[in-house]
Amino acid sequence: MIKEGGNPACSTGGYPLIRYGSRGAYVMIAQDDLNTLGYDTGGLDGIFGIKTQNAVKNYQTKEGLAVDGIIGCNTWRSLQEDVLGTGRTSTTID
Repeated sequence: MIKEGGNPACSTGGYPLIRYGSRGAYVMIAQDDLNTLGYDTGGLDGIFGIKTQNAVKNYQTKEGLAVDGIIGCNTWRSLQEDVLGTGRTSTTID
């Protein structure tokens, strides 16, 4: 298991880099973003498993990002920009 809370994904700070095996709140945030944008992660369980990894890769492909299945600086930035203003969905975390 990869613990969260390590180094930020961007050199300027922000969310941590997360990947297959990561667990916790930041994985849930990413899952919520991906589900909101139509990429099925299999739910909001805070576990970066194969479904979340596949959703990340599909998102990265569509957005023209490096397709590595890892949520680093560029993928976080893109996700946050894309979900901004989408409003509440059935997966919104309160």
